[in-house]
Formats: sequence, structure tokens, C-alpha cells
Amino acid sequence: MKKLTGLERNWILYDVGNSAFVMLTSTVIPIYFKNLAEGAGVSAGNSTAYFSYASSLVTVLVMILGPLLGTVADGKGRKKEIFTGCMLVGALGCAALAVPAGWLAFLGIYVLAKTGYQGSLIFYDSMLGDVTEEDRMDQVSAHGYAWGYIGSCIPFVASILLILNADTLGLGSVRATMLAFLLNAVWWSCMTLPLLKTYRQRSGEGSNNKDGSFVSLARTVRGIRQNPKVLWFLLAFFFYIDGVYTIIDLATSYGKDMGISDTSLMLALLLTQVVAFPCSILFGKLTKKIESGKLIAVSILGYLCIVIFALQLDKTWEFWFLAVCVAVFQGGIQALSRSYFTRIIPQERAAEYFGFYDIFGKGAAFMGTLMVGVASQVSGSSRTGVGLLAILFLIGFFLFRKADRIGSAQTP
Repeated sequence: MKKLTGLERNWILYDVGNSAFVMLTSTVIPIYFKNLAEGAGVSAGNSTAYFSYASSLVTVLVMILGPLLGTVADGKGRKKEIFTGCMLVGALGCAALAVPAGWLAFLGIYVLAKTGYQGSLIFYDSMLGDVTEEDRMDQVSAHGYAWGYIGSCIPFVASILLILNADTLGLGSVRATMLAFLLNAVWWSCMTLPLLKTYRQRSGEGSNNKDGSFVSLARTVRGIRQNPKVLWFLLAFFFYIDGVYTIIDLATSYGKDMGISDTSLMLALLLTQVVAFPCSILFGKLTKKIESGKLIAVSILGYLCIVIFALQLDKTWEFWFLAVCVAVFQGGIQALSRSYFTRIIPQERAAEYFGFYDIFGKGAAFMGTLMVGVASQVSGSSRTGVGLLAILFLIGFFLFRKADRIGSAQTP
């Protein structure tokens, strides 16, 4: 691959910025929330369920807002402005987590921050076709996730050092965690500035589109229905990426329920970021010799094996082993899915289509988190909910195989 262009590097930097927040949502935030809730008398099972419900609410909100905002971004050429607004909601929400509050208020702020984060990704993902060429999409997308993983380690390590040395620094664990939220919000904002300065929307219908948002939205729905490759891919994506994001959202909550210490949980997730960096780049390079569709299928099966192994998890080393296994496949399946979808959609309506991509992807993750939450409460054990995730990966695998066998789709 040729050297990255300045615009490609600036686009990748946003992954570096927002991934710091992702690390918080996977480690510090659920642990801090569970400690808040349990301190208020909420049981471990119920606190896991409430956190699952909050994650589900986020995805429902993004499901509703994503496609509508996408039509505005494409039709009015305002992708950059709407992206900026969503990013600010997320970053300011992250900073607001530092405000002292009870467990319920904290959960409400978390919903706001994560909604902004997920909303920004709709427009960030749709920018891929604007910042690079088609033959570089797989590798640029992979570099985004790879550098996001390794770059997010900088504020995360600083946050962990603050929290682990809170008493030595005279802060206390609560105040140290609050400072960590502020640190990550600043990091996220600063890493976004280069992209905001250099990005220009190339694709989109701009002022030539005289249709209203709902008319344009209906046209995109028709286009998806008439394009079997896009339709079957989105159906497959709904299931397999739902399982992936549920694991990301609830891994630390599950590990804590299995008796893994807070320190081990955070260090294991840090290891995931470090291992995911070379693995993501490797998946991007492998697309030169192996079709991206085959690599996505292998990653889905890899996650199925991870879920099966997690059912008997009860030792710290097993959680660390799973963290490494997740790292091998996580960046590849996310990056290649993004570039795969970018290739099969009309670029002039990329934001609209990525609004639906978010519905079928992150927006659909409410099913996995809700399923785990309900199963955990009904059975009294988190293992039951985790076991059900295997079904999502099985369905996703067979649907994706069908989508990948379909010939090149015509542009709707």
C-alpha cells in the first residue's frame, strides 16, 4: 500500500480519538457504574441488566435518528456539520460523566454521550468514500481501526494510572475516575480537529436534491430492497455485528460477575487494544490475496468459538485468553465490514445508506444487550445470556455466506 495521504491520516485520527471513549465504555464506565449501583443497594445481576437496558436505549435512539440525519447530510451536503454536532454531544457527555451523580443520573448521561458517539460514526464511516479511492478502502479502513486501538491506549493508560494511584496522589478512586472522564473527552475533541479542518464532502447530491428527507429516505429503502447484495449483507450484519458489539459492551460486566478483579478486567482490555493493532493491519493486507468476504466469514466463526469458550469462564487467565482471541478478530470484522459495505452502495447517498448500516449494525445491538439483560435477570446468571449470543453468530454466518455469493449488485 502506498503512503497514507494527509486526508486519510486525519480521517484515521478520528478513530484514535473516539476509540478512547470506546475503551471507557468497555472498562471504566461499567465498573464505575456497577460500583455506584451496588453501593446504592442494587444487586449485581440487576446492575448488569440496567446497564444492558441503557445500551439498548442508545441503539434505539440511533436507529430513529440515523437515517433521517443521513438524508439531510447527503441531500444538503451537510455531512461535516452533522458529524461535528454528534461528536460534540458525545465528547461533552463524556466530560459530564465527571459530574457527581447517583447511579441513575450517571446512566442517563452515559446514554446521551454514547448516542452522540454512535451518531458521529454514521457520518464518519460514510466519509470513507470521500477520503480515499476504492482500491485502498479495505486497508485505509483497517488502519483506522488499528490506529484507533493503539492510539486509545494513551489516554486509557493515563486513566488507569490515575485510578490505580488515586490514594497515592491524594485523589481517591472516585475523583480519579472523574478526572479520567475529563481527560478522555479532551483527547477525543483534539483528535477530531485535523479532520474538521481538512475534510470536504465529495459525494452526495447537495443542492441538486429537491426531495424532502422522508421522500429521500423512502427512495433509499426501495433501493435497498431492490439490491439483493446490500439487503442480504445488512441482514447478516444485523446478527453477527450485534454479537460483536454486545461482547464489547458487556465483557467487563460479565467478567466482574464471574469474579474477575477490576484491575485484571482493565488490564485485559488494554491487552486487547494492543493485540488488535497488528491484527487489524494484517487483515487489511490479507485482502490483497484473500477476498474480504472470506475473511469476514472466518471472523464470524472465530467469535462463535469465543462465545462457546466464555460459557465455562471462571479463572482470570481464561478472561485474558479470551481478550486476546477477541483482539485477533475484532478489528478485522469491523474494518472489512465497513469497506465491504462502502463498495456495494451508491456513493452519492453514502450517509443515507450508512444510517441504515447503523440500524442493522450498532443500532441493532439492542437485541443482544437486551437479550443478555433479560436472560441474566430471569435465570440469575449472566452465563445464560452470553450463551444465547452463539445463535446470533450462527445466523449471521449463514446469511453472510448467502450475501457474498450474490453477484455484483447494480446501483439502485
